[in-house]
Amino acid sequence: MLLSTLTISNSTQAAQKIYVSYSAFERSISIKGLEDYAKRGVIDEDLAGYKKYLKRIQPQQLQQALLSPIKINPVAISQFLYTPQGEFLLRRLGEVIKTETRQPQAGLYALRSSLILASAEHGGLTLSNVLRLYPSSSIYIDLERAMRMATELENLVNETTKVIAKVSQESYTEAAAIQQPLSFSQLPDLSRKGKFASQKQTLKLFDTVRGRFLLTDIYLPYNRNRAPVIVISHGLGSDSTNFEYLATHLSSYGFAVIVPNHPGSDSQQFQSVLNGSDSDLAKPDEFYNRPLDVKYILDVMEAQNKSNSQFRGRLNLQQVGVFGQSFGGYTALALAGAKINFEQLKKDCKPELLKNTWNASLLLQCRVLELHNKHQDVNLQDNRVKAVIAVNPLTSSILGEAGLSQIHTPVMIVASSQDTIAPALYEQIRPFHWIANSQKYLVVLSGGTHFSVIGTNKGNTRQLALPSNVVGNALGQARRYMNVLSLPFFETYVVGNSRYTSYLNAAYAKAISNQSLGLSLVRSFDE
Repeated sequence: MLLSTLTISNSTQAAQKIYVSYSAFERSISIKGLEDYAKRGVIDEDLAGYKKYLKRIQPQQLQQALLSPIKINPVAISQFLYTPQGEFLLRRLGEVIKTETRQPQAGLYALRSSLILASAEHGGLTLSNVLRLYPSSSIYIDLERAMRMATELENLVNETTKVIAKVSQESYTEAAAIQQPLSFSQLPDLSRKGKFASQKQTLKLFDTVRGRFLLTDIYLPYNRNRAPVIVISHGLGSDSTNFEYLATHLSSYGFAVIVPNHPGSDSQQFQSVLNGSDSDLAKPDEFYNRPLDVKYILDVMEAQNKSNSQFRGRLNLQQVGVFGQSFGGYTALALAGAKINFEQLKKDCKPELLKNTWNASLLLQCRVLELHNKHQDVNLQDNRVKAVIAVNPLTSSILGEAGLSQIHTPVMIVASSQDTIAPALYEQIRPFHWIANSQKYLVVLSGGTHFSVIGTNKGNTRQLALPSNVVGNALGQARRYMNVLSLPFFETYVVGNSRYTSYLNAAYAKAISNQSLGLSLVRSFDE
């Protein structure tokens, strides 16, 4: 109904011309002429004035820019664009793409409308149909502002590329300095399943104090008494099913793996946003509730381990490791002792700074300031946690240097070079330096995205299928890396098994690095 209404109301106002302005200069371009050039290389009368510039652009380049589709559900994008994160994106685009009135709010409405309508067209959303369906007869593009924004992004990309190249070079330097007693070909292949079969079951737990229903998967290895425990904390909008691949791998080596669903920021919450029953992908309280979910589940399992015949004596809940991705990465670090840094948040979350940031994760981090003094005396650390792996974590402001310096347990930080949600430079690489603990590792996936390590579950209808160009390539390789790095890390620092230390170095990372998705590991790095 929403789409039909928009189509009817805007059908007579579809954009026909783009006016490109730079300072006092302004020229018009026919949208149809642009499409004709992209599809057939034909330069019409409108485009003739740009002929000398068009010679530099091959039709296939413009065709790719204008006509490459993104398949996304129109209802999903509609609901997302009404969230604070969606409106932030619209405002940034609205600085460049404007209506005839040049009013920011009118531009926000127009962009939202054209994006929703374009996503509903056969073949998916393209830049071409976004422009064509813009609900105004003319579109005004501020080329000067667009170029400034492009420069800002280019600087971020270039800076990130340089730093990641330095990480890779440092990884080679560390690898060359390592004297391995054996060649890696002689070591067991950790990508293969271990010797333990396991049983998966789902526990329905309810924390009456916080009113949290915690649907929790647990993978119990057979024939293993006093199994060390690994907790896996999913990211925003995903759930326990996304890390089944890692849970089954770790349990095959004798770990008991607990994978909770965090109810205020999981796929069900995301579905609530899509169906319009909620407008928040995650409420600020989730920065407290997620670590408290894990602490509560560990408390329950301690009691079950003593009284329930199914678990009695089978779990070693004093040897716990935590693996977390994105929001789950923050969760892992908080459980390891990193404290929320309100002073840093006050500095970084000023409106004038947020307005110009390209760090999308700051929008979520800054929500914590809405809590004021609420919860500040709550202890999020859990002393049962002996080591953590944080993949694509949010850290720069929510924790900052003061928060991360509180971590005294072994930690591995994993960054992805193409992460546009929690940029590697701001959220993982620079923050890695702030961790004072010497037992720390920085891993970089060159070519990885924010979504590379997230497993898929085709049977879960609550999850939104992301476009392939957003998710990235070599997903299977990224998950193999998580399997073969998390296993020796937890064996070494949770179990205390020194036989696995040969895998935790730059030389091993370089040995298993794949051309489709590069892998670098360093023990120290100062940008």
